[in-house]
Amino acid sequence: MTSFDHVGISVPDLEAATAWYCEALGLTAAPVFAIPDTDLRGVMLLHPSGYRIELLHRPTARPGPRPGSALEAAATHGFGHMCLCVEDVDAEYHRLVAAGAGSSMSPRPAPRPGARMAFVTDPYGNLVELLDRH
Repeated sequence: MTSFDHVGISVPDLEAATAWYCEALGLTAAPVFAIPDTDLRGVMLLHPSGYRIELLHRPTARPGPRPGSALEAAATHGFGHMCLCVEDVDAEYHRLVAAGAGSSMSPRPAPRPGARMAFVTDPYGNLVELLDRH
């Protein structure tokens, strides 16, 4: 059986990113790790529901494309966004923007009937979809 384990995100400041993700998304950080014989450090962040986000940092890393919307992200092959299921898209959207997230798409009906969605960006421009499927 195969199951999803985590998503990895390269960030320019491991400590600041860890603080933001833990505070904004209610995650708990495991100890920081380093890959021997490299300049790569990282930390695994765990949500009580079980999803995990791995933050990775290399001092020599360069910024990649930062799409302003999910539509722009879909114009480039590779990672586009991660999606979090939430109980109240509007409330979570406003809470995350107040916590420093950027607004990419305000809350609205999703393509799936009865669902609601919004997009924010983390402080580094990575897209995060907020989805309520109810």
